[in-house]
Amino acid sequence: MKLHLAKKIKQSFLGIGFLLLSTLIFAQNGKIRGSVINAGTNEAIPFANIVLEGTQKGASSDIDGNFVIEEITPGIYNLKCVSIGYKPVLISEIRVGNIRNVDLKISMEETAIQMEEVEIKSNPFVEKKESPTSLRSINATEIYRSPGGNRDISRVIQNLPGVASGLSFRNDVIVRGGAPNENRFFLDGVEVPNINHFATQGSSGGPVGLINVNFIREVDFYSSAFPANKGNALSSVIDIKQISGNKEGLNGTFMLGSSDVGLTLDGPTGKNSSLILSVRRSYLQLLFRALSLPFLPTYNDFQLKEEIQINKNNSLSIIALGAIDQFALNTSVNDRVSDSLTLERNNYILGNLPVNEQWNYTVGAVWKRFNKVGYQQFVLSRNHLDNRAFKYRNNIAEPQNLLLDYNSAEIENKFRFEQNLQAAGWQIKVGLGLQHVIYTNETFQQILINNQLQLLDFNSTLRFNRYALFGQASKSFFSDRLDLSLGLRNDISDYSKQTSNPIDQLSPRLGLSYDLTEFLQANFSTGRYTQLPPYTVMGFRNNAGDLVNKNNGLKYIISDHVAGGLSYQLKEYTKISGELFFKNYSNYPFLLAKGISLANVPADFGVIGNEEVNSTSSGRSYGLEILLQQKQIKNWYGILSYTWVRSEFTNAAGQYLPSAWDNRHIVNATGGRKFKNNWELGFRFRLLGGAPFTPYNEALSLQKEVWDANQQGILDYSLLNNERNKLAYGVDVRLDKSFYFKKALLNVYLDIQNITNAQIQTQDFIDVVRDAEGNPVEDPNKPNSYLGKRIENVSGNLLPSIGVMVEF
Repeated sequence: MKLHLAKKIKQSFLGIGFLLLSTLIFAQNGKIRGSVINAGTNEAIPFANIVLEGTQKGASSDIDGNFVIEEITPGIYNLKCVSIGYKPVLISEIRVGNIRNVDLKISMEETAIQMEEVEIKSNPFVEKKESPTSLRSINATEIYRSPGGNRDISRVIQNLPGVASGLSFRNDVIVRGGAPNENRFFLDGVEVPNINHFATQGSSGGPVGLINVNFIREVDFYSSAFPANKGNALSSVIDIKQISGNKEGLNGTFMLGSSDVGLTLDGPTGKNSSLILSVRRSYLQLLFRALSLPFLPTYNDFQLKEEIQINKNNSLSIIALGAIDQFALNTSVNDRVSDSLTLERNNYILGNLPVNEQWNYTVGAVWKRFNKVGYQQFVLSRNHLDNRAFKYRNNIAEPQNLLLDYNSAEIENKFRFEQNLQAAGWQIKVGLGLQHVIYTNETFQQILINNQLQLLDFNSTLRFNRYALFGQASKSFFSDRLDLSLGLRNDISDYSKQTSNPIDQLSPRLGLSYDLTEFLQANFSTGRYTQLPPYTVMGFRNNAGDLVNKNNGLKYIISDHVAGGLSYQLKEYTKISGELFFKNYSNYPFLLAKGISLANVPADFGVIGNEEVNSTSSGRSYGLEILLQQKQIKNWYGILSYTWVRSEFTNAAGQYLPSAWDNRHIVNATGGRKFKNNWELGFRFRLLGGAPFTPYNEALSLQKEVWDANQQGILDYSLLNNERNKLAYGVDVRLDKSFYFKKALLNVYLDIQNITNAQIQTQDFIDVVRDAEGNPVEDPNKPNSYLGKRIENVSGNLLPSIGVMVEF
């Protein structure tokens, strides 16, 4: 049966290919061009040797550092660049096509070792002096081919060691037991608050990513040892670097996936400038309606990068990213449903899920100015999130049925200056950051406070400033065997006297890396990192209009990190590493009405932190990561990782209890093989230990007044995380076939998520028994309560999808 299915799939791909062959001519070859520069000064490096491994293709850079390699058969290659006085550079998995030339800027670091003395090993795994531990790098090819990833960077990051995810269809990135709102994202140096559609305000994540993978060159993922110039993060920094636009002519990419359709245009806008622009729109609402699902999401996004080379020493990049998200309820969903369990689930979701509308954008400009000793970078940006939600009882839009009316906006205007220079072998980075924040919130909601139903009704407008100073210095010693990095950062805000004391947010950091042998390396880092609480917390007011959390002494959250381990390069493209980590949290927001830490609030649709808190919660996270990784060599590639992690935060009594992110065991395995005739097969296996959850207070949930206001179960926080979900796993596979033509490239793929149809059971829903008209039934033994029931919450269907990408 399986062989028959495989044969059918292959025949389908071949059929598409032969159809196109009737109108197109076979492929022409590709080209790699670029420049080789000094990483610290941007000065050209002449006469560097560049070779495509496994081929006879290569080139040398000219007096201006430029090179061209032509007549390359389309495919994926590893490129090596060597030059006397510099560390060799090995760039793995460069995707060469026949439509768009590959443009590379190869940055080389100076070395104290002379090539005549010893052959310096090349390394395809990204290493940085300032971050000797907890750094992983992902290239565009790895994102393209990731099974189950849907070309979504958030989902691909979930394959890395130390990273867990929720069991729902969301992109929450949970790093080393930290909450999703502890991550920070950068796009070519511009900070982006969230990279997902339908974002959870006060947290991060969402069901669909909004970054177009066609823009991505590589992604650096830091789970500790954050660079000093990137602040306001506790668990991870995700630094996304984009490609440069095509300077030779206009190209385009049309993408049709399982959930959306998109178009990317890429070409020159002048002699020394280029533009990449993409737009995308989903058709999920059509699919969800056909599948009889109770909600209908629609998303749109755009992205652009304009790059202007003003002269040899000055460049300007303009970055933009935006999304419009709409969410509607499918109130007629049960017209075509007969299954009783599906009917119950649909009614439950329709009863409590609010209608949500959201839009956001980030725009920024990055000016780089080079000189003989380094470069300066100026970053100016603005981001804006507008989030609206409302809910009516029984979804009847009448004033007396209003349960929730929420309207909020977050606006940040930012400036960052960095001076990078080299002096006496030191790489030095110093700078400052300024931000002006505007936050507004209009909330009308019936909520429980100390198990009593109350109406929350307030308007809030908050304006304040944030300031940062940072510096970092790195140097190699003992013939480049020892790398040392020292950093210091200080963040303050004029929000309150507690956040304006610079001593409280002083953040030192230290990194060490030592080559024990040519292939074995010991690494260590420690540092203090700070982050402001979410704006939903900072701008919360009571009905009297008081900023109660400011009055409660709200502070910066602090996390102290220690990480260390060993790394061994088995072969040039194969590496194994082990790392121990420990994080200690203090000043975490503590939710007074619920008696729990904000770190214990699971991410979901809606808003997190819109309630009264103080800064008294503590936490800790610790564990072990083991990673085996092979970059593509001889058509094979793969990553295997295991993480053991514990995450604990204090309850109302000060006791450490497992947090909502305490998965304990995480296993990730991805891999694949390229075959002849441009076929590629990949797989992904993922195992998550069961995360804890808090059981319901069933008696309170079913009280008539409470149920009418909440339409869902109320958690019993006296039993915080007292139960645990079962272990969950999933297997995804992906089959790709590429067709190269003279004026087009066609890529067709079949992606099957959860191919084993594994079922994931999580906490049941609490619902009320309803009569024939859909009205709640009163409990005969409790006249003030409804009669309740449980609805099984099981997910995990086999989900095949076919996608088509055409480059022209």
